[in-house]
Amino acid sequence: MVIGSVVRADDTQEKLTELNEKIKGYQTELVRLNTETNTLSNQVAQYDAQINLTELKISQTEEEISLLGGRIDLLEDSLTSLTKAFTSRALKTYKLARFSGTHTMLLTSDTVDNAVSNLFYLEKIQAADSDLLLRLETVQEDYKTEKVDQEALQNELQSQKDVLDVQKSSKTKLLTITRNDEKKYQQLLSQARAELEAIQSIIAGKGSENEVGAVGTGERIASVIPGPSACSSGAHLHFEVAKDGINQNPAGYLQQKDVIWDNSPDGPFSFGGGWSWPLNDPVRITQGFGMTYYAASLRYYGGAPHTGIDMVNPNGDWTVKAAQPGTLYQGAIACGGGTLRYVRVEQSSGIDTYYLHINY
Repeated sequence: MVIGSVVRADDTQEKLTELNEKIKGYQTELVRLNTETNTLSNQVAQYDAQINLTELKISQTEEEISLLGGRIDLLEDSLTSLTKAFTSRALKTYKLARFSGTHTMLLTSDTVDNAVSNLFYLEKIQAADSDLLLRLETVQEDYKTEKVDQEALQNELQSQKDVLDVQKSSKTKLLTITRNDEKKYQQLLSQARAELEAIQSIIAGKGSENEVGAVGTGERIASVIPGPSACSSGAHLHFEVAKDGINQNPAGYLQQKDVIWDNSPDGPFSFGGGWSWPLNDPVRITQGFGMTYYAASLRYYGGAPHTGIDMVNPNGDWTVKAAQPGTLYQGAIACGGGTLRYVRVEQSSGIDTYYLHINY
């Protein structure tokens, strides 16, 4: 049994060495791909490399779990054997010590030499028992440690499998939204980067604006364009918040509410403010703020984060409302060969809210 476990451990260690070499290879490949021109084929190649890398890491973790399992089995066998041996020895030593005390030995032994010999033997047994107890405690501690490590590896394995699911889903989404067409992909990239440049220009005060007047919370200020428009491939409201000219996460200002999440593979995020929402219910979120899937994985914005929240009313209610009171401005700016229309509400404390891809 021990020989078989050792053989399995050797085989597992050899597999781990091979997996490590393959993992290093894919890590090097990903570094190379990241330095190349951003094309659809390059993005697909990156996803394939990431998927292969994650699958190798899963195999590596499974092999480590197998290797650890073998050690745990050996420790369990040792623990069982040592426990039985210690219990048996402790019982015998107790009986020997009870009925073979120093006075008893002297009275029952034929000679003093025999008595001394018996006493010496008892001391030897007690010393061996002490050593056995120490070994038993060591094995128990090792067993506890290995079990904790095993649980940690099991959790890591599940995390790796979750990552793999996201990577496969991301690749599928990429091929779906681009229709596996390089021209379509480049068009989407160009559109997104043009939108980012336009937003930066708007916040910098370079848009053409007209003051409309005071507006209150919840008042209608615009309507979402019901289809593609300048720098937008489909109907949606891009909601932007800036304080003193610096982009803020709108989720930190909007009040908590139930929404429809349509931003896979990013998933839900929380809202922590008290502002009203700019769209009527129900609201579907299609992209959040920051390094989203489109920003991080597809590099839509040239490595920059998404600066607002994209949302839409799935029932076709295109009404856009002021999230907070302030002074309303209607604006426009060139974007991707067209004109991007927006409204801005200038609020107190240096905060401005922007509503893009709208008509007024």
